[in-house]
Amino acid sequence: MTDAPILTVNNLSVAYEGGGTSHTIIDGVSFTLRRGEILGIVGESGSGKSMTCRALMRLLPSSRLRVTGGSVWLEDGRDVLSLSQGELTQVRGRRIGMIFQNPASHLDPVMSIGRQIAESIRHHRKIGRKEAWARMLDILRQVGIPDPESRANAYTHEFSGGMRQRAMIAVALACDPDILIADEPTTALDVTVQAQILRLLQQLRDERGLSIIFITHDLGVVYQLCDTVAVMYAGRLCEYGAMHEVIHRPRHHYTAGLVACQPGSEGGTGRVHTIPGQPPSPGDMPPGCRFHPRCGAADALCAARQPPLRETHEGHACACHHPVGIEAEAEA
Repeated sequence: MTDAPILTVNNLSVAYEGGGTSHTIIDGVSFTLRRGEILGIVGESGSGKSMTCRALMRLLPSSRLRVTGGSVWLEDGRDVLSLSQGELTQVRGRRIGMIFQNPASHLDPVMSIGRQIAESIRHHRKIGRKEAWARMLDILRQVGIPDPESRANAYTHEFSGGMRQRAMIAVALACDPDILIADEPTTALDVTVQAQILRLLQQLRDERGLSIIFITHDLGVVYQLCDTVAVMYAGRLCEYGAMHEVIHRPRHHYTAGLVACQPGSEGGTGRVHTIPGQPPSPGDMPPGCRFHPRCGAADALCAARQPPLRETHEGHACACHHPVGIEAEAEA
């Protein structure tokens, strides 16, 4: 992993517009991704994880959603949000690949797996059928699909869940991208297959030097896989830093709550912790800190003023007026 960022997201914002109203659902999200780094974006369902990554690829799922601010800089100095449609087509696939939670909905059911990958290679690389087919077989081997010469002719419905996800990864890798966005790719898989997919992603990072953005709600997966963590709540980034720092020394009360919610590994019978309340709806965000109605440490300042994301110590930033543990550490 190098220190030079391969992707820089600055103050990315997305709004929903419809029915004569407009409200912001992604609000000023900023982060960087370095070459060879695995960045985990974590948060509850509806926190804005997937929407953020779809926005930076300009793949928003509705015409009522639009990017209202920010920039997404590639290593070569281009802003993805300012590219023409033709330039954007070259970035998707060749620079940034994406794998999805449900591969069955993103793989063509009437085209064989091998043909889908080979056609993508031919489109982006402008090479002949024979060379594209050979490259496709090599990619299937890399993602651990057995007997690729035979399985390349199979269709999506003939693959198991784990094999479909491997095929989806193969499609994303077809054009040898620098960045891979993985949108909860292990959620629908059993624990054994999930572990296999996580090991595969680590292996691809090590062998190819891939930079990976891994979207998840599972801190256990983050702990196994990620170098850096960005925690999102209600469309905003609330904590950002090295994985071990964020998991073992969380500064935001929401992050601390997520960590406390994780089941223990001792096999005991104690109560499972929960975070009280529910996340706000996008059209009804509370004033001030968006987490304050659910936070036991909130006061009048939290209800009145939205805290900025600021560094609590080197490489670890938090958007909280009263970060966890800061006063106790200062006294010590």
